[in-house]
Amino acid sequence: MHFASLGSGSKGNATVVKANGTCILIDNGFSLRETELRLSRLGVTADMLTAVLITHEHSDHVRGVGPLARRYRLPVWATRGTAAHPGLGKMPAMQLIDVHQPFVIRDIEIQAFPVPHDAREPCQFVFNDGKVRFGMLTDTGSCTAHIETQLSGCDALLLECNHDSDMLAKGPYPPALKQRVGGRFGHLSNGQAARLLANLDTSCLRHIVAAHLSEQNNTVEHARDALSRVLDCDRDEIDVANQASGLGWREI
Repeated sequence: MHFASLGSGSKGNATVVKANGTCILIDNGFSLRETELRLSRLGVTADMLTAVLITHEHSDHVRGVGPLARRYRLPVWATRGTAAHPGLGKMPAMQLIDVHQPFVIRDIEIQAFPVPHDAREPCQFVFNDGKVRFGMLTDTGSCTAHIETQLSGCDALLLECNHDSDMLAKGPYPPALKQRVGGRFGHLSNGQAARLLANLDTSCLRHIVAAHLSEQNNTVEHARDALSRVLDCDRDEIDVANQASGLGWREI
């Protein structure tokens, strides 16, 4: 299995997972033209995609889903709450996700799981090709025992490190936005991400990626420091998916 990021942050998010001939896009917050450009950097064309999965309906995750799906006749998977959001528009084929049941798209089994975020029915995913597991967790304001269960034992993790708590508190955001970002249904801080990681079984972990970093309230150094302390590894061993160029392919 391989995974990569087209970009991660408040201006647009998209992740790609592939195994054998299956290539799945998770979210797409970019325009059609930008999506095609960013896919091309990874050696992928849009007609190679098998399906699109949606975590939730916020625009930085779904802005480009409709145009891409309609242009290339791609099936889209989302929870019932997310699929009902009127901003998504009409899709060629919409499949509903039950977060309590795994589902299969060709060569990849996917387990969705619910997360606390200020959206209709948000979820995140663990991907399994029968040999390795890749877990994703972004856009959650807090962690639950169920999240820990789902992400334990993964071979690779993409983990939200949205903000440094001190930078957020002292930063330029108005009080209401600070409360929203740092609240139970907002985004994970570096410290929260580190505490989650410390509670996981990381015995199989080969790749760890910090994602969804705030450009105003975080730095790459802060995120790397927080995760590397938990894993007792060098800071440079922590990958970062950034807004401008995402993250190149990683093989699990």
